Amino acid sequence: MAAAATAKKRKPNRIDGQDTPDNRDRDEMLDHISRLPNEVLGTIISLLPTKDGARTQAVARRWRHLWRSAPLNLQVDYHLSGQDRKRVIFVTKILVDHPGPARRFSLRGILLRDRYSKIDGWLLSRTLNGLREIEFSYEIENRLLPYPLPPSALRFAPTLCVADIGSCDFPNELAPSLNFPCLKQLTLRSVSMSEDALHSLLSGCPVLESLLLLNNAGIVSLRISSPTLRSIGFSNAQYCFRFNVQDAIMLQELVIEHAPCLERLLPLYPNHGPAAIRVMHAPKLEILGLLSDGISRLELGTSVFQEMMAVSLTSPMCTVKILVLDTKGPNLDAVVNFIMCFPCLEKLYIISHPMKTMKNVLRYNPLHPIKCLELHLEKVVLKNYDGKKPDVDFAKFFVLNAKALKKMEFGVLNNCNDKWLANQHRRLQLDNRASQGAEFQFKSQYSTLFTNNKHTHDLWMADPFDSSLCRCCPRI
Repeated sequence: MAAAATAKKRKPNRIDGQDTPDNRDRDEMLDHISRLPNEVLGTIISLLPTKDGARTQAVARRWRHLWRSAPLNLQVDYHLSGQDRKRVIFVTKILVDHPGPARRFSLRGILLRDRYSKIDGWLLSRTLNGLREIEFSYEIENRLLPYPLPPSALRFAPTLCVADIGSCDFPNELAPSLNFPCLKQLTLRSVSMSEDALHSLLSGCPVLESLLLLNNAGIVSLRISSPTLRSIGFSNAQYCFRFNVQDAIMLQELVIEHAPCLERLLPLYPNHGPAAIRVMHAPKLEILGLLSDGISRLELGTSVFQEMMAVSLTSPMCTVKILVLDTKGPNLDAVVNFIMCFPCLEKLYIISHPMKTMKNVLRYNPLHPIKCLELHLEKVVLKNYDGKKPDVDFAKFFVLNAKALKKMEFGVLNNCNDKWLANQHRRLQLDNRASQGAEFQFKSQYSTLFTNNKHTHDLWMADPFDSSLCRCCPRI
């Protein structure tokens, strides 16, 4: 667009009234874009960063009114200006110049200082009437000071579809009166609020599909009962800029009481809590993890695990297709207990932390078959694989017993040269694989994490953990 504007201003060299090829190309490009209906152009402009959207006024005379008539996408960040003081000036000017309506208002990492009344004024602007998406958070300079969320940020409740609130104190007294009839995505990160306020807030979201809770304070136990929720991601933090985690009241228990549409349950950093997770009714649950011994008690129906070890296995969950485990060892006993609980499991992801004392000597008994190994398990991914005896024994269990296996990936901690690969081929007994069509792939890995909190809202992703481990070594 900027190139088109420059080309229009520049006087081309013409011969007998003809444009040069370069000028014709520029003009044709401008003409093709300009032929689009105003509604389409306005939609495109509303998706651009705020500064770029405003600059489209310089493209052509016909475009001058489009930015003001397109739904406003106001993103207050370094794209708008590298200086905090200038960003404040620009926001005020934009809200005066643009008549609305507004689609999105992103105010992340704003310095509070003496600007509370100014921020409140922005949120009360008529330009933002009918807002569909809001992102709001403060930049914390002193965790001992209050950082109140302006009540004006909640006036958009009737129209909001997406809300991301962070690093602030929620006005608890307003929660019982709030109703979000259109809200589908809700993120609360480093927010201080009461347990009752959060329960009231969630009960006022009748169409909520995905919920992400990160490092919030003031909530000990959260009980979820929602007919629409499809995805829940949650975690506490080892360290948080907003709170002193050692002193703050953090989430200790999550209970899924009634979630008939829940498809994915994602404890993102389980070693940091909550310590107890209970799933009472989630008949469509397909994706579960990351699970680790940081979860001291896990109840799945009437099946109970304590620190990754099975206490009771009485109610298999046939809906779970994808499982992610974080084990010490790797611990084959713990993993086998889990896969017995999920007889229709198709994908298993495991990140292990080597322990010198761990031994994997469990033998598969064909007289007591594990259903997922016999019929369903198609993919196994191991991270932190170093090729030593505990890892080899663990991996070999799946090589020799997973009859439906199509692919097994190894995230290798060293450089997997030809000699090392040949040695692994022999030690893993790949020639005796249970599934003759299985493919084995070794990859040098860099990251040891399987997930990222952004996947909580990515409902279009069939498998949020499916990503290449990094640089590929030859397949076997």
